Amino acid sequence: MQTRIITGVLAGAVFIGVLLLGGYWFAGLIALMAIVGYDEYLRMNKISRGTIAAVIGLVGVVLLLIPALGLDINLIERIHPEQILWFLIFILLAVTVATKNRTTIDHVGLLLLGIVYLGMGFRYMIETRLSGENGLFWTLFVFLCIWASDAGAYFTGNLINKGKLWTTSKLWPAISPNKTVEGAIGGVLIAVLTAIIFHFVSPDLLTLGRAASLGVVIAIVGTLGDLMQSAYKRVKGIKDTGAILPGHGGILDRTDSWLIVFPFLHLLGLI
Repeated sequence: MQTRIITGVLAGAVFIGVLLLGGYWFAGLIALMAIVGYDEYLRMNKISRGTIAAVIGLVGVVLLLIPALGLDINLIERIHPEQILWFLIFILLAVTVATKNRTTIDHVGLLLLGIVYLGMGFRYMIETRLSGENGLFWTLFVFLCIWASDAGAYFTGNLINKGKLWTTSKLWPAISPNKTVEGAIGGVLIAVLTAIIFHFVSPDLLTLGRAASLGVVIAIVGTLGDLMQSAYKRVKGIKDTGAILPGHGGILDRTDSWLIVFPFLHLLGLI
């Protein structure tokens, strides 16, 4: 527990510091996290990082990140994500032919899932922060609502269980046995309260009704992101995706909610 707390405090302080700095500092950190996360994804699926297909997948993740970095690469900036993804499909399927099925269609499917999941997830974190003068506001808003939801769910569930107020109901025991319905409700309420605070900080940017509704959406979608990663790890028979953060696991363990919430909000035009 001590290791977990120390790691959490140090990693959290560094992340918040870089988030406040913004610019290429934040974009670079997120890009590095995406690369480490991709390596964890390969190991989860027992795909060798040295194969040509795995290298192409890494290039695909980086290509999806580049437009969000704001780099002056005119050709890349003119290429849309769907174009990148189609050519990745084309190249990876060509690899199955060139390797005479040593790289199989199953490998290609897993790699494409990872490219979209990680490339688009981390891309929208960068896009949010670099989106102009209000980028810091919206990035902090989303992150703090996610963290408030996680903390609210954890402490609400523990409070009810330890205080023996009543018997809690399991949210989805087959996937995540420790999550409870009451904890999830507590997470939503804390996320909404956090969102409302942002309304009072900047009412011109965020109305009260919009703040409350976004708090609900972020809490629910974030919980789903967590459950999705838990379901995937159960299929693979692993507890953590990595060990880069002592006591916390890997990058994908810590960013499971982020990877779903940020694209969800952007693609639906909610922020």
